[in-house]
Amino acid sequence: MARPLFGGALSTVIPPSAQDVSELRQIPDNQEVFAHTQTDQSIIIELLEYQSQVQDADAVRYHFEDVAASNRAVENGSFEVRGVEQVSQSELSLHECSSAWLLSGAQLVSKFNEEAKNTVNIHLCLFRLPQYTTDILVTFNDPVCINPLSSSAVENVAAVPWTLHDFKGVLQSFRLLDPGVFG
Repeated sequence: MARPLFGGALSTVIPPSAQDVSELRQIPDNQEVFAHTQTDQSIIIELLEYQSQVQDADAVRYHFEDVAASNRAVENGSFEVRGVEQVSQSELSLHECSSAWLLSGAQLVSKFNEEAKNTVNIHLCLFRLPQYTTDILVTFNDPVCINPLSSSAVENVAAVPWTLHDFKGVLQSFRLLDPGVFG
């Protein structure tokens, strides 16, 4: 079932075992954040200013590098882009976007400013909506190698992690219900 986002202006299907992080801590108004209840995986949906100075495929890289900077993965080159592909409009419910781009990459990220760094696969989809001067960024953080010194180093063998298929379900079901959300 589709979950309302941003006060019902958008909606998407969120995978099972998701917790709305805003129930735990303060989240910026331009973000919706969901964390897997048993793994360190998360899905972040952000409404961002449209980056008109960069064209589509470069725009998804621009936002990935911005995420890397936020994760402090830029200083020592602790990130890589593994692939960028355009998402076909026929695969999407968000028909208002001029284009959509999927980037797969990885970053070395420390949690809560810890010294220990974890390898996190990052799958990022950029929906471009120039008519609303908005880029919508949907990010799937999927830790694949946890440092034993990290606070995330708790093993939960019973956990059923989200998959790339689950993430693509989020992207395919993403809908705009009220363009007033863009101001």
